[in-house]
Amino acid sequence: MAFFKRISKIFLICLTCFLIVNSISVSYIVQKYSYADALCSGKSMLVMESNSKRVLYSKNMNVKLPMASTTKVITALTVIINCTNLNEIIRINDKAVGVEGSSIYLKRGENISVIDLLYGLMLSSGNDSATALAYHVGGSIEGFASLMNNLAEKLGAVNSHFVNPHGLDNPEHYTTAYDLALISSYAINNDTFREIVSTRQKRIGEGDNIRLVVNKNKLLKSLDGAIGIKTGFTKRAGRCLVSAAERNGMRIVCVVLCCGPMFEESAVLINKAFLEFQNYEVLPPYQYITTIPVENGQKDEVYVYSVKSFNYPIKDEENININVIYDMPNKLIAPVEKNEIIGEIKVFYENHLIFSEKIYSMEEINTINILSGFEKIVKKW
Repeated sequence: MAFFKRISKIFLICLTCFLIVNSISVSYIVQKYSYADALCSGKSMLVMESNSKRVLYSKNMNVKLPMASTTKVITALTVIINCTNLNEIIRINDKAVGVEGSSIYLKRGENISVIDLLYGLMLSSGNDSATALAYHVGGSIEGFASLMNNLAEKLGAVNSHFVNPHGLDNPEHYTTAYDLALISSYAINNDTFREIVSTRQKRIGEGDNIRLVVNKNKLLKSLDGAIGIKTGFTKRAGRCLVSAAERNGMRIVCVVLCCGPMFEESAVLINKAFLEFQNYEVLPPYQYITTIPVENGQKDEVYVYSVKSFNYPIKDEENININVIYDMPNKLIAPVEKNEIIGEIKVFYENHLIFSEKIYSMEEINTINILSGFEKIVKKW
C-alpha cells in the first residue's frame, strides 16, 4: 500500500512539473508569435497607416527586392498624373501586342480609351495594357520608366528603381516594402486610382473588342473594408501583394513580397492593425487655440487658430507619448493682418517630429491712431 502511495506521489509531482513546463512553453509561443513579423512568411513585409505614413509592423522593410506586377501601382499613378484626358481614345502601338505574361489580348490597330487600359492594367494585370500606356504617356518604355522613377523620388521612395511598366523580371527593376507602401499610400488617396482598384469587374473596349476584366485581388470579397490594390507574381519575385482596407476612419496599406500565402497573411496583418490601433485625433480642423495680446492696436488681443487637422494611429497606451507644442510669441505689435502666420504647432511622438502646422491670426488688427488712442485712455481712466 505504501509503495502505491509513493508511486502516486511521484506521478503527481511529474504531472505538475509537466504542466508547468508546458504552460511556460505555450506562453512563450503565444508571446513570440504575437509579433507581426512572425505572422508573415514572406521575405519582406510592411503595414502602414496611409494618411500619417506611420509604420505599424515591418519585416525587412528596406531590403531591395523584385515586386512583379505590384509595379503597376506606380504605373497607374504615373499615367493618372501625366495624362490630361483619361477618356482619350488611343490607337494601340504594335509593340503592345503579344507582350509576355498576363494580358488583356490587345489587337494590332485597336482603339481603346486610356481609362479602359487602366482597368485592364489593374484588374487583369495586363502587361500589354502597361506597355500601351507607357508608349502613350512616355513615348517609349525608357521614357515612361524615367517618369516612374522621378515620381517615386518625389514620394520619398528612394530605394526603388524601375525599368519597365509591367514588372517582368529585370535585375535593375526593384523596390522595398517601405517604398511600395509609400507609393501605394499616395496612390490610394487618389480618387481615380481608388475607384479603379476597388472595382471587382469591368467591361472595357469598344465594338467587337469589348472584353470583361476581373480583379485578381481576392481580398475585395473576403476582407472587411477592402479597397484594393494589386497582386503580382513572377518566378524571381514570387507572390507579391499590396492590399488596403478602410475602417473607422483609418486606412491601412499592407505590402508583402515573395509571400506564398499572400492573401491569408495580409488579411491577418490588416485585421491585427485595426484591432490594435485606433485613429487618435491630435488636432481638430480649424482649431481655436488662444488669444495673443496686441500692442498699439485698435484691439487689445487677437484670436489665433490652426487650419489642418491631424490624426495619428496609436495603441491605447501610446497617447502619453504624443506631445503638442505651440510655438508662438507672447505678444504682437499692430498692425496684424488677417490670416497672418504668427507661429507654428509641432506634434512629437517620443521626441520625433511627426507633424507641423502654421498658426494664423483670425482677424485684422489695425494700428491705433492718436484720436482713438486718446479715447481709449479716457475710457480706461
